[in-house]
Amino acid sequence: MYLAANGRPDAPPRTPGARRRVPAVVLALGTVSLVTDVSSEMVTAVLPLYLVLGLGLSPLQFGFLDGMLGGATALVRLLGGRLADRGGRHKRVAGAGYLLSSLSRLGLLLAGGATAGIAAALAADRLGKGIRTAPRDAMISLSGPPETLGRSFGVHRAMDTTGALLGPLAAFAVLWATADAYDAVFAVSFCTGLLGVLLLAAYVPAAPPAAPGPPAAAARGPAPARTALSDPAFRRILYAAALLGATTIGDAFLYLLLLRGFDLSPALFTLLPLGAAGVYLLLAVPAGRIADRTGRPAAFLVGHLALLGAYGLLLAPVAWPTVVGVLALLGIFYAATDGVLMALAAPVLPAHGRAGGLAVLQTGQALARLLGAAGFGAAWTFWGQRPALWAAALALAGALAAARRILPDRTAAPASPVEPS
Repeated sequence: MYLAANGRPDAPPRTPGARRRVPAVVLALGTVSLVTDVSSEMVTAVLPLYLVLGLGLSPLQFGFLDGMLGGATALVRLLGGRLADRGGRHKRVAGAGYLLSSLSRLGLLLAGGATAGIAAALAADRLGKGIRTAPRDAMISLSGPPETLGRSFGVHRAMDTTGALLGPLAAFAVLWATADAYDAVFAVSFCTGLLGVLLLAAYVPAAPPAAPGPPAAAARGPAPARTALSDPAFRRILYAAALLGATTIGDAFLYLLLLRGFDLSPALFTLLPLGAAGVYLLLAVPAGRIADRTGRPAAFLVGHLALLGAYGLLLAPVAWPTVVGVLALLGIFYAATDGVLMALAAPVLPAHGRAGGLAVLQTGQALARLLGAAGFGAAWTFWGQRPALWAAALALAGALAAARRILPDRTAAPASPVEPS
């Protein structure tokens, strides 16, 4: 296997000029993600409130549905990664995913309130996200030197989160201007998503920049999933991400716990994601830079430690600073884990199989979070919210201890591979 001393130091020699600017591909993809997130968050900002308080779903039902929508993209992620790696069709496959998500907003407009139509539209949105995520992240990882990947992913995630902040505000503005006409929200969301597809077509290059690694012809070899899983370093990253993902109960449950603990009004509930997104936006780039310098595994673990702190605050006596603290810690969690995980895994994957390998990692994490969400929903339903939260906190603490042993101390850009041990 790759050894820590020789095998992926997290602070390799700096490439000349690497600190001067962010690659144009990253900025272009960040703009596309910003616009697309405005579109998607216009629709999803009130989804937990609508399903639990409007339709009366139990926490178990909501947990299963929320996790299922995230986990349903598993096979699609793998397919999208495989197709993107064949011939370097990253942009084409990502564009198909963005287009499908955009059309899902049109599906919501045409559903007319029918439950089946709404469910199908939401599923199409998640499938579109599953298709595009791995090819997009592969393009980011291939756009610059390995030692600055944390910064590149941080910049992209910051732009993406800007869209997540603007989306709920745009939905509120449309509803206010149209006297609660939800069809208008869906129409504006569709047009905004279509704009993101056009930006991708116009400003993102058709192929990612050349990167060190085997030639493209090597893509005819073993499938990316088998290639990635044959690497011991990648397997360790996958195991740690899946273990921690299985103890992540999901943002929606944290917001619902705040709602019930403080008896918040529905209007204030819709603003809770903005607090976490604001912290994420401020910290995504600094967290990426720190991870590049001090070690991406450590940053990834610190992010989950922040999530454990959020669980702890929800178990403490009720006070208004708890709301601020939970939202801040949730934002820190995403800033230190989302892009950092991709920056941690990308350099251990060959360039010709980058999208497929990242899809394997994203799929494993999504399936683990499906189990986590469903498990917490079941525990809340049968035990009550406080015992369920205690169980989640203890499980996350144990997963952190295990992940610390699974992950190497420092990983990043590979040097020369050595013989497996």
